Amino acid sequence: MTITKAYKLVSSAILSQQIRSLSLSGLACVVAPALAMVIASNSLSGEQSRPAAPQAANLSGEYAGSDTCIVCHADQGRHFQNSVMGKAFARPKNEKERLGCEACHGPGKAHVEAGGGKDTIPVRFTKDSGNTVDEKNGACLSCHERGNRLFWQGSPHETRNIACVDCHVGHELQGIKLSSDARFNAPLTDVHATKRPQPELCLQCHQMRRAQLQRSSHMPYREGKVTCTSCHNPHGTPNPKQLIQATTTENCLSCHTERRGPYLWEHPPVMENCANCHEPHGTNNPQLLKVRMPRVCDSCHVTSRHPTVPTLLNSVRDFNRGCTNCHSRIHGSNHPSGNMFLR
Repeated sequence: MTITKAYKLVSSAILSQQIRSLSLSGLACVVAPALAMVIASNSLSGEQSRPAAPQAANLSGEYAGSDTCIVCHADQGRHFQNSVMGKAFARPKNEKERLGCEACHGPGKAHVEAGGGKDTIPVRFTKDSGNTVDEKNGACLSCHERGNRLFWQGSPHETRNIACVDCHVGHELQGIKLSSDARFNAPLTDVHATKRPQPELCLQCHQMRRAQLQRSSHMPYREGKVTCTSCHNPHGTPNPKQLIQATTTENCLSCHTERRGPYLWEHPPVMENCANCHEPHGTNNPQLLKVRMPRVCDSCHVTSRHPTVPTLLNSVRDFNRGCTNCHSRIHGSNHPSGNMFLR
């Protein structure tokens, strides 16, 4: 039984003719058992009183409450409500989320009493903010400290003083169009959280990768089938190049499963690192090769002539032929006589 139901029960009893005829002591005899019954019912069911709204609880402290913020910042409040974070804050799961705007920007009572002003906001995320990168990131990492942000400390982006707000937005839905030279679709991008879609966001800094993705042979970035985070975790990993998997080969084999093996006859450079022969971001050679056939093979097989054919045929092979015309199982072979990776 809730407190409200108990009050209704007592009120109806008081209005009855029987209670009106009682003396003050008799009325106490009726009300006291009813309240005792409510207390016992709540203790048995484990029901606790609902905490007060954060705005009401914080008015007496350093916090002003989100309702006070929205009075002046109506546009920001409307944008925030439609964002991913705003929808999460609408159903708070802890005391931090119940603070609303002040969960990120800090206590706002001093800002209200001063009648506004940027300098009175404890934490600001704009370019003209006086807060350090650590202060800005600290506001984000107070909640976003797990998951794929586990290795943020010491990551390449963290050591270069990259702030979370350099890539992410908390208030607005930034559907910025892609540049005309890239024309990426990026279907895997959460546009509600990043300033620009991937990989356009990453290519603002990684200009070399932008040039590679424009080459004739490239990974399907421009077609929108993969994006940067398909292979890399920008928040940091314990692996080289911020790769999601432990090695480059494992990263490639997560999609190219037909190359995984195991093979009876393994090609050592293939098993070691796919990047020995391929440039994953893009090249002007077929199959993302670093150099064309047969030069890519000659980088390891430095013999002056083929062991089974005349030297004259070697010149033909080097001019306009490829090793894979014969050694087509170059990634590995399961044939009992496949030690030469032949057809």
